[in-house]
Amino acid sequence: MTGRPTLTQRRRDATRLEIARAAAALFAERGAEATTAEEIAAAAGISLRTFYRYFSVKEDAVAPLLAAGGQRWVDLLAGSPTDLPLREALERSAVESLTPADDEAVEAMHWTRSLLRDPRLDGTWQRVHAGSEERLRSVLAARCTDGADPLEIRLAAAAATAAIRVALEQWAGSEAPVTGPGSPRDLGARCMRELTAGLRLWERVGGAERPAEGGVERLTADC
Repeated sequence: MTGRPTLTQRRRDATRLEIARAAAALFAERGAEATTAEEIAAAAGISLRTFYRYFSVKEDAVAPLLAAGGQRWVDLLAGSPTDLPLREALERSAVESLTPADDEAVEAMHWTRSLLRDPRLDGTWQRVHAGSEERLRSVLAARCTDGADPLEIRLAAAAATAAIRVALEQWAGSEAPVTGPGSPRDLGARCMRELTAGLRLWERVGGAERPAEGGVERLTADC
């Protein structure tokens, strides 16, 4: 077993993403409240019955788009070198996940901004981050020694996830660009450093604070 998703699961994930894009476009145009599940299904080219096989409420239809960045972050952390101090690996993977690599990623950032400005989607956004925190906790635990305190791992996952959430919400409420000053990458590095600075877990796993020289600018430049 390689852990690779089955063909059925990959098709299911692709369908979920297509529905999410259709929902995001409609929500951006008219808002979640004024959009119906029937309209989302029609835009995605599926039946209403099929829509409800994937999502129980229309607001959750955009969850795959909102969750994509968090999943990429966790995947990058899981694949980072094991000899890299844990805190540095966490910061670097977060910054990389908030850096759009191509036009599709830039478009996804614009979708995210639009969706985060819709109060009807607050519940979906919170559920997405709860799932991201749970996945992050598992990856952090796998990188720690057997003697690591589960509470310290949980606190680290909560603080790091909150840092990304605050950064994205701050950016979405502004007119800052996708890259450069005030961007998700810029705010994410700052929030991550400030919210995770005092965690005891770093002392246990060799992730102590690096020299302050260069600060956030050094971190983002290195990535």
